[in-house]
Order: sequence, then C-alpha cells, then structure tokens
Amino acid sequence: MIIAVTGSSGKLGVAVVEHLRQRDHTVIGMDVVGDRGPGFVQVDLADYGQIADALAGVEERHDGVDALVHLAATPAPGIRPDTALIQQNVSMTIGVVQAARRAGIRSIVHASSETLLGLPLEEPPPLAPIDESQAVRPNFMYAVGKHLEEEFGRAICRVQPQLAMTGLRFSNVMAPEDYAEFETWQDDPAVRRWNLWGYIDRRDGAHAVERALVTPRPGYSTYIIAAADTVMRRDSAELMAAEFPAVPFSREVRGRETLLSIDAARRDLGYSPSHSWLDES
Repeated sequence: MIIAVTGSSGKLGVAVVEHLRQRDHTVIGMDVVGDRGPGFVQVDLADYGQIADALAGVEERHDGVDALVHLAATPAPGIRPDTALIQQNVSMTIGVVQAARRAGIRSIVHASSETLLGLPLEEPPPLAPIDESQAVRPNFMYAVGKHLEEEFGRAICRVQPQLAMTGLRFSNVMAPEDYAEFETWQDDPAVRRWNLWGYIDRRDGAHAVERALVTPRPGYSTYIIAAADTVMRRDSAELMAAEFPAVPFSREVRGRETLLSIDAARRDLGYSPSHSWLDES
C-alpha cells in the first residue's frame, strides 16, 4: 500500500514509518519537521487546506494514498494549556480524517490513548485486566480530547459505512533507551500504579498499526495496545494485591502478564508483541 503517516517525526511515528517500509509499503511521512527526502512532505497539519492538498497528491512524492495513519498530536497533558491542547488535537483529527475521506481513502488508523481507561487510577478499575468492554472514564482534558476523537470516529463511520477506522489506545510509549529508568521503579509499585504498570515498546506499537491496516474492519473499532508484560519484575497478581486489593480479576493472570488486556487486539488484528524491557536491560 501507499500509506500516509502524520506525526511521522514523533516518538511513535519514526518506528511506524520504519516498520511499514520494512513490510514493503510505500510510506509518505507528513509532519511540520522531518527529513526532506522523497518519503516526506512538510505539512502544517493544523491547516485543513494543506493536509487536504497533501493527501490528494504531491508533485514528485505521490499521486494519492491508499491508507492513512494519524499520529500527529500534542502527545501528553501539561505541554500546552488544556483548552489549547484539546482544541488543537480534536480539530486536527477532524481535519485529517475529513481530508482523507475527500481524497477517497477508506482505511484509517489513529492514535487514541490508554488515558480513556480511567488514568490516573486514583479510583480503582472495576476489573482487571482492564479491557475494551469497560466504560470510558476520561479524568483530565487530554483524555477528554481523545474521547471526543473516538466519538467523532464512530459518527463519521456512521455517515460513511464503508470507512474502516481504528483507534489504537496506546499505553505509555517507550523507546529502548527509556528502559534504563525502569529499574528505579522496582522498589515501589505505587510509582506506576496510575496505569496498571503498562507500557508499549514503540516497535510493537508500529506492529499494531500495520496489523490494523492490513485487517481493516468496516466501521469504527478501538483496541488497547500494550506490551505483553508490565514495567515491574513482580508478578501482576502481587502488584494488584499491593495496590488494588479489592479489584476482582475477570480471568486468571499469569506471571508478569499485562493488566491492560490485549486479548481483543490479538484476536481481531493478529497483534503479537515481541519486545520486553527485560530484553534490553
């Protein structure tokens, strides 16, 4: 496929571009900054006219794309004032998706967030592992923005039923160089209780994006995307007993298995994470 990737210069974006190219797809990166090679187009993604033009075709780059991966956003709370952050992220997603529709693109994957699962978990989750059946619980403005983006996706797929749009609720994205810090968390499980000790290696995040692209499901779907394990050396049941003793388990959890369920992504997308921080330490 010919695939446009917005936010191609970001922490996850660089891994997605590399992974898709390794799988023999043609990738056009789109961002405000980046390598000015033949696979990159400099675009102000907050400008609808620019993104619509870029997706329709760019001289000496492409004549149109088959699919869109939308990763561009302010990636976390605290970087910009709340109102500016939510206005930018939501309006950018609306503009990018609308431009893709106008360009005839029928397969879209976008970055949603684990923050919709009730993070930070000051209030215990109803069950563990947390899965997609549990109610969305946005607790701060960044998460509210991601909730609005998902609702927009559901609505636009109702308007255009042949559209396949997937929201990937990525856990805390990590690069291999981030893993040295993990050892500093091992003595106190409370330090990372806020997301049930979850994370995602950006290489596995890229694999999830590819799986969503090659197994499109008409309509709007969301999936939790996390590593197969946690950021801790302790067993997951022990972590839950220490920090959330009253939370019941929906099924058996073995060893250091993730408490952010990736069962649906495994089943529907063929997602199979292969990287662990322990392999890099």
